[in-house]
Amino acid sequence: MLASKLYSPTLREIPSDAEVVSHQYMLKAGMLRKNGGGIYTFLPLGRRVIRKIEAIVREEMDNTGSQEIMMPIMQPAEIWHESGRWSAYGPEMFKLEDRHHNQYCLGPTHEELITTLVRNELRSYKQMPLILYQMQNKYRDEIRPRFGLMRSREFVMKDAYSFDVDEAGMHKSYELMYDAYMRIFDRCGLQYKPVQADSGQIGGSRTHEFMAFASAGEADVVTCKHCDFAANVEKAVPGTLTTAKEEPQPLEKIATPNCSTIEDLAAFMKIPVEKTIKAVAFVVDEDKIVLCMVRGDHEVNDVVIQHLVGGNTIEPANEDDLKAHGLQPGYMSPINADTPDNEKFFVFVDPTAMNVCNGVTGANEAGYHFTNVDPQRDFKSVQVETIRMITQRDVCPVCGGEIEFAQGIEVGQVFELGTKYSDSLQATFLDQNGKAKPYVMGSYGIGVTRTMAAAIEQYHDDKGIIWPAAIAPYEAVIVPVSTKDEDMVKIAETLYAEIKALGVEVVLDDRNERAGVKFNDADLIGYPVRLTVGKKSAAEGTVELKVRRTGEEKVITIAEAAAMTCAVIGDLKSKNM
Repeated sequence: MLASKLYSPTLREIPSDAEVVSHQYMLKAGMLRKNGGGIYTFLPLGRRVIRKIEAIVREEMDNTGSQEIMMPIMQPAEIWHESGRWSAYGPEMFKLEDRHHNQYCLGPTHEELITTLVRNELRSYKQMPLILYQMQNKYRDEIRPRFGLMRSREFVMKDAYSFDVDEAGMHKSYELMYDAYMRIFDRCGLQYKPVQADSGQIGGSRTHEFMAFASAGEADVVTCKHCDFAANVEKAVPGTLTTAKEEPQPLEKIATPNCSTIEDLAAFMKIPVEKTIKAVAFVVDEDKIVLCMVRGDHEVNDVVIQHLVGGNTIEPANEDDLKAHGLQPGYMSPINADTPDNEKFFVFVDPTAMNVCNGVTGANEAGYHFTNVDPQRDFKSVQVETIRMITQRDVCPVCGGEIEFAQGIEVGQVFELGTKYSDSLQATFLDQNGKAKPYVMGSYGIGVTRTMAAAIEQYHDDKGIIWPAAIAPYEAVIVPVSTKDEDMVKIAETLYAEIKALGVEVVLDDRNERAGVKFNDADLIGYPVRLTVGKKSAAEGTVELKVRRTGEEKVITIAEAAAMTCAVIGDLKSKNM
């Protein structure tokens, strides 16, 4: 490719709304253009990266015996009503209606469609195991699209679905996909780790997220320094903490003016935050009120709350919701609350909070708290459940060792679905005895566009992108210092032809630009190898080879340049660099 013909409109200034490095550099390098909130066009360089990632994914999926299909983006509402997810999926689903008033959605995922697709034709146990996959756009109406490709409304995903006759078969399919994902992300050059995760709206029992570590990641990951434990913080279950034993004192209500926060309360009472018991309230599915009590220095895990209540949506409770149950905002607790025995009001207390003796909590009266609180004695009609988030002061839930936290970008996730969808959609096969049984399913997704963003977040410097060689838009660039020098141009053109003949994807920067501009663009775009044809090239028969990843520079002969370029790229790929 000649740079003069390449549609890659680079920018000198970074757009003000680009918040993270990957978004900034993709815009600046002419790989991406924004069309609206969370909606982007991929220009030729960006599209080449996507195709490289897709090729790796496709090769590894095909090697597992999976078969590629293509399902429609637009899905009929009926199948989502059958599964019960039309309303449950929430506001992220794009819904539309045709001229005949039939309802559809733009697919955020395809569990319903794939299950209804095969249920009339995958009829015998002899046809399984079966894994089908596709790569296409997905659509989710993010409440706040941001961070470029990491949280957009339209994105490219590889989604696969396995069908087995029993749980043992599902486990094998899960491990098959798990191992394939490891190979995919290795080949893409990512630094990543599979971690235990919550299944969210997809559902199912076992699931792992593949997290690419980066400071721009939105997910918090906890890992152990001593064992293999790794989990999304929402999935990590902290242990129960004990406190020094005290003789319980009589409950006492005291005036605490202007102490509606834990910090204000602890300062006013001159006590450590650990002696307070904090209240947080949620509304689940718009009609269930959940009061959560944790120690003052802890936070509530709303994902756990959602699972405990069995709801689809969860939001912070408002003042009217709280007062309807005798709860005073800023001064809440189970004490003196209206806690009828019904299915619309829940009170959960974390076991660590239950161990606080002679603590302080709200009196459900503005400006007042109770002191000398003993939850074991004073909290009535409550459920004790581990509902707090794990903290850096906790230990590994598996081995008790030291833990550490990191930020991650979720680039893939694998799920064991079981019969969640085959049961609701009445999708069955005939077993060896001729008995109808539901498929035992798995679901497996890779964020192709997210993988692109994650690679940039992990590999860049102040000059631009440093692509892993396997997914770089082009593998090498040839830069003649001056296009007005006939000797330089001739050498560059000869090298270009020789390198192309070896199968290397190479760009010849034939633009009539200053050398500094060409060098800056080469670093910004992130070509793994750069060959510079300079003033000494004709006289001495040499060119300069620079490796973008390592910064290594060396002078080599023109005669060996093509083979050397090919060898360096091969070495980078073999090392997943």
